[in-house]
Amino acid sequence: MKIIKYTLLPLLFLLSACGEKEDEITKLDNPELVTIAFFDALYNEKNIKKAALVCSPKLARIILSYHSAKAVGRHLFNMSYDTVEIRPDGSGVKVREQFKDAAKITVYFDGYYQEDRLKDVKRLSLIQQDGKWIINKILKDPF
Repeated sequence: MKIIKYTLLPLLFLLSACGEKEDEITKLDNPELVTIAFFDALYNEKNIKKAALVCSPKLARIILSYHSAKAVGRHLFNMSYDTVEIRPDGSGVKVREQFKDAAKITVYFDGYYQEDRLKDVKRLSLIQQDGKWIINKILKDPF
């Protein structure tokens, strides 16, 4: 009984506190915001568990298999940043190709890695399941 009292209860308290912030990402109702929050969790917060919350089960399993946000960025997206600004395509041409329950989002990255300024573009496919947007696929580079 003492083991439960002194080990499990504090552990449960810590886990519940961590889960509240991570769950915020799943409450976003706009595919562009979900995409930005996903990349922000990876590159700025360095939190792969939070990023995996808005991914399909298959993609989440792949992301979590890397064990670190740095490895995900380097191997899955071929991008490394120390700090980065992430913004959706705002060119006015076609900000997103969105249908009833699917969207393709283009995101621009402008950041620094080891004092070098790097810019990049990525596209993701999102689908809507149970009223929530989740990242389904990483699309090929648009350029």
